[in-house]
Amino acid sequence: MYRIRDLREDHDLSQKAVATYLHITQQCYSKIETGRMDITGERLLLLAKLYGVTTDYILGLSEK
Repeated sequence: MYRIRDLREDHDLSQKAVATYLHITQQCYSKIETGRMDITGERLLLLAKLYGVTTDYILGLSEK
């Protein structure tokens, strides 16, 4: 599954703060984080920029 929860917690951010950054509700972000909703490519890119990692890392395809 996505590594977005670990990244968010490592950066001491709340779900609400990340959701605001993505222009979605906290409930919507929670569903993405728990895998109940797919992440869009646009949001995936935004999260990669926010955390300074690659999209492959977020998706679990890379360890870097």
